[in-house]
Amino acid sequence: MSSVAGRRRALPSAFPVLDLPLLPIHKHIYEANLRNSNVWCKKYTEFSEKVMEGGGERAIARHTQRNRKLLVRDRLRLLLDDEDFLELSLFAGLGLPYGDIPSAGSMTGIGRINGLWCVFVASDATVKGGTSYPITVKKNLRAQEIAIKNRLPCVYLVDSGGAFLPLQSEIFPDKNHGGRTFYNEAIMSAMKIPQVAVVCGSCTAGGAYMPTMAEEAVMVHRIGTIFLGGPPLVKAATGEEVTPEDLGGARLHAEVSGCVDHFAWEEKEAFDYTRNIISTLNFLLPEEETKKRNTEEEPLHSLEELLGLAPKSYNYSLDVKMVVSRLVDGSRFLEFKARYGTSLVTGFAKIHGHLVGILANDGQLSYEATLKGSHFVQLCNQRDVPLLFLQNTAPTAALTLSTKQAEMNSNHLKAQGSMMSAVASASVPKITVVIGGCHGADSYAMCGRAFDPNFLFLWPNAKVSIAPPGHIGSLLPLDGEQEGEQKKQEEELNRMLVEESSAFFSSSRMWDDGVILPQNTRKVLRDVLDIIKQQRYQLSTETLQSIPLRM
Repeated sequence: MSSVAGRRRALPSAFPVLDLPLLPIHKHIYEANLRNSNVWCKKYTEFSEKVMEGGGERAIARHTQRNRKLLVRDRLRLLLDDEDFLELSLFAGLGLPYGDIPSAGSMTGIGRINGLWCVFVASDATVKGGTSYPITVKKNLRAQEIAIKNRLPCVYLVDSGGAFLPLQSEIFPDKNHGGRTFYNEAIMSAMKIPQVAVVCGSCTAGGAYMPTMAEEAVMVHRIGTIFLGGPPLVKAATGEEVTPEDLGGARLHAEVSGCVDHFAWEEKEAFDYTRNIISTLNFLLPEEETKKRNTEEEPLHSLEELLGLAPKSYNYSLDVKMVVSRLVDGSRFLEFKARYGTSLVTGFAKIHGHLVGILANDGQLSYEATLKGSHFVQLCNQRDVPLLFLQNTAPTAALTLSTKQAEMNSNHLKAQGSMMSAVASASVPKITVVIGGCHGADSYAMCGRAFDPNFLFLWPNAKVSIAPPGHIGSLLPLDGEQEGEQKKQEEELNRMLVEESSAFFSSSRMWDDGVILPQNTRKVLRDVLDIIKQQRYQLSTETLQSIPLRM
């Protein structure tokens, strides 16, 4: 059956071509958007450079020279097939109330190992000595969530100094705090989602459970340690002096405790072991994926033009079909209900050969548009077609100024609820890209974060808030007697929204899976759709009643 599946081909299609070039009438808006995009892209570059510095020069020198350990990106070069991996939440941890934690002190993403897409969670010990902050826990949990949702093998590169104790109340006690990491490891084993841990640094306190709960663990001599309490705690409790290697080094755990399965003399050997372990997983990958990718049609127009199509604000939005035509294969798009509910564009297209159902905002979601959206989501769910949401929601709903308007709003509310239900209950993969605004209830209907998409990305120009700056007044209650005070409150809220609605503010708090540049969107979507599809190639996915216990 597997060989037959490998020879299957998709049904031929001849979708109509969306040939939508830039016209002179678009010039004013396009150039304003382009200037705005260039400003945000510059910030993207600045933040990226800051994150790449990790914990700074002194921390890097201590990590590489005194501790003789590889940097996290060098480790990934040894582990992954190439450097063409999908990094997640690059800007997590920047500008938080408790300071800057570059990349949340943990690098997460999805890359290929022996051709197989795997999630990786790699501690960066140059950032605060590998200490886990609340944002670190949140980032690692999101990586596990992605692994579970897409049935991806998970590799942990552990080099952690344990929790940051002054913030223990935000790390330890709640359901989605640190302990959830270990719960997820157990659940993933029961679901037959493979997990491998590489101990290439310290595993202290809670960090010690991550490698011991993985299905296979590799440990590096001299630099890897596993213990609940280190040598200082032993000395304080018993007065005995002991070295880290004798207390919890690789020899001890490989030869005496049995906590690890493979002993490595150096890091390169550890990653060779890991690659060999991944090669034992029960996946049968198709052989024709690369050949197929080389025959796909590129869009008619340049991806660079997306920079000028990324709206500076809602009033600067151009026809969203222009965005669609620059993302899909050959700019071919089969529109669904083209003449009905036109403020929502729906239809089928292919992205690097993957069939997707696209929903894209082209105005405020009207009553008709939400009914159309519900119909289309259910249609894609019926046909097992992944959904791609291109979100640019309107700033505010229309004011209710008459009985007729109130009746229309009530009908719209019911239709909106219907679309939310369809999106929430759809079992097909869902990908959301916020290309403009993400505001109000329309953002829920367009599969915002609360509606649990498989992946959610933002363009740098995106705005994420209950209302965009300048529109918060419509949500405040009218009070003629205190008009001056209300105006002052509105000004304060607008100042707050200018800062808090930016894409980078959102991404630093892990409200998404990362900020991506518009011109890179097609490549990111290709990788995401490849990743989602991979679970079909696992030969054994039957859930076990119990999980294998370590010694």
